Amino acid sequence: MNKEDLHGYVPAIATPFNEKGEIMEDAFADLFEFLLSRGATCICIAGDNGESWALSAAERGRLVRLAKDVSKGRVPVMMGISAPTIEASLAYVRAAEDNGADVLLSMPQTYVLKASEAELMGRFDKISAATAKPLVLYNSPRRMGFSLTVDQTERLLDNHNVIGIKESQRDFFYHTHLLERLGNRMSVMTGPCHYIMPAFALGAAGFIATGPEFTDLLPSEMAKVGKSTPDATYRKAHYQLTVLYELLMGTATWPASFKAALNLIGRPAGVPRDPVLQATEADIDKIKRTFDQLGINYR
Repeated sequence: MNKEDLHGYVPAIATPFNEKGEIMEDAFADLFEFLLSRGATCICIAGDNGESWALSAAERGRLVRLAKDVSKGRVPVMMGISAPTIEASLAYVRAAEDNGADVLLSMPQTYVLKASEAELMGRFDKISAATAKPLVLYNSPRRMGFSLTVDQTERLLDNHNVIGIKESQRDFFYHTHLLERLGNRMSVMTGPCHYIMPAFALGAAGFIATGPEFTDLLPSEMAKVGKSTPDATYRKAHYQLTVLYELLMGTATWPASFKAALNLIGRPAGVPRDPVLQATEADIDKIKRTFDQLGINYR
């Protein structure tokens, strides 16, 4: 897989758990097919939507193998390997290698640890020494506690098998400079979904985002619309993406609201795994009211 293969709609699939915290494989296969029907060009296992923090290396490998079996070569499979410790990340790399993942998604040190320049580069040196699989960087300042700079991204691109980045920096100044300098050398994939439409006009290759599961406009059509002169279709898609992002990120503990929303549209996402609690009835009512406002059908 190379940078030309990383484009368009790359959803991070939810991991369906039952009330006992067990993975529901049939529900996972159903979700996978649903995302393909929305135009996914690649599907990410063990991303934030998939409750990566709750998945062991063995479970990640199991989900990758299941995804490969369901996909039957229709799309490549990405797997998240982010973790606070390099030992955990390398265990995830081995699971990805053993089960046939096509590409890896990795933050630097995550959630608790910030990173010096030497620590940041050293982390990716060790990952690259452990695998020849292509890497997609993941810059999420909210979860990392810091942001990659454009200079650091370029250094990682120069020295490792990096084909793209999921860019979740919420500063459009940053997106603009990243796309201008590196957009022709790597696939810049938008993270926050309210940036999807304008980012296409500036050269983004696609998006790894939450919200396009529910929009009227098929995610597979967003690149075409985003690169065209803004019209009513553009404005409606952008508005839906913006409101969905606000709703899903601002309701319950992630990804309880996302799973509840998927269940409402008839896609079996199950419930979150401990310690995350299910969305409450009040949360679900809020989702329904927003869906009504946006004209999204639900059960």
